[in-house]
Amino acid sequence: MSEADFKYIIDTFFALFAMVLIIFMVPGFAMLEAGLVRTKNVSSVLTVNTMIYAVASMAFLLVGYSLAFGSWENSSMSIWAAFLFQMAFVGKTINIMSGGVSERVKIIPLMIFTAVMGAVLYPLVVNISWGADMISGTFLDIDMYDLAGSTVIHSTGGWALLAAILIMGARKGRYRDGKIKVVPASNIPLVVLGAFLLWIGWFGFNGGSVGSISSVENANAVAKTIMNTNTAGLAGAIIAAVIMYARYKLLDITMILNGALGGLVAITAGPDLYDIYTPILIGAIGGALVVFAIPLFDKLKLDDPVGALSVHLVNGIWGTLAVGIFVEDISIMAQLKGVVVVGVFAFVSSYIVIFIINKIAPFRADDDAQVEGLDVNEVGVEAYPEFKRAI
Repeated sequence: MSEADFKYIIDTFFALFAMVLIIFMVPGFAMLEAGLVRTKNVSSVLTVNTMIYAVASMAFLLVGYSLAFGSWENSSMSIWAAFLFQMAFVGKTINIMSGGVSERVKIIPLMIFTAVMGAVLYPLVVNISWGADMISGTFLDIDMYDLAGSTVIHSTGGWALLAAILIMGARKGRYRDGKIKVVPASNIPLVVLGAFLLWIGWFGFNGGSVGSISSVENANAVAKTIMNTNTAGLAGAIIAAVIMYARYKLLDITMILNGALGGLVAITAGPDLYDIYTPILIGAIGGALVVFAIPLFDKLKLDDPVGALSVHLVNGIWGTLAVGIFVEDISIMAQLKGVVVVGVFAFVSSYIVIFIINKIAPFRADDDAQVEGLDVNEVGVEAYPEFKRAI
């Protein structure tokens, strides 16, 4: 066996292994969201996450991958492994959105949007950042460094979520008489399980994005990338715990976990570029941003049951800009341009598509369906049939 063949095989296996880790994020999102919503909506949330994986992946296979990258050619690994690795990313963009519109979103219109996002919108974002760059020379031609998608994936999903919330509005009774109705998580063990599945998946998300592990240099780059990813998550969790205890004398596990996820989102743009200490600062700022952004969005009456805007949109922006701040050879203006261009495109295109779909098939379940629970009205299978449904 030649050295080239050996590297080809190792990098193919590496891409497939990273893809499997990323797919762990599917149950990660599902468990996190299932634990944060009320019991009467759990089956609906699980169905949404399952269908997002199926529909987005199929749309990306049939249309999106070629639009994003121009062709299937790849000389460094199997073309099928390269596709599967990129396919693992696409559903995460819509998973970010789905949690934020849970407890009032209808499944079918959301799946229509998922197909459009997987086939067209997300691939176009990839095209101008990681992919074929079919619009080189135009204003949309960006030179942003974003290793694994702080902006390309997390901010894109966050902007789509913001568009959906503005069109759909809040859950019934969430904001009443100037007050915010607190909706407690229904299953904290599921929240913890989901968050740690996401955390584990992030090692494939970021480590796999290095692209190769078949040399000593690349193996070291992958290991450092995974270590820095983990460090940022640790720092996000710790700072969220410290802030919550300082403010309320309580250690809210849901906020601590969201702080960890915020740190993980923030480091995703450049974990391969930093020394082993910078991720502590980046992750800590990410965790702090989550703690302060969640109540801010509530004050703005942007109803986000899982804190996805705070975790993914806010920290997607922060993480991308952080590369320009902390890495000497990367321009902060290039990073800012990437954030703005992707943000404008993702928000405007998502708003237009959701607006059109909403006119044909309304996204929002009616008030009676929300009171009864979407498990009954959207799925027909209740997650906890022995329990009395909460109002």
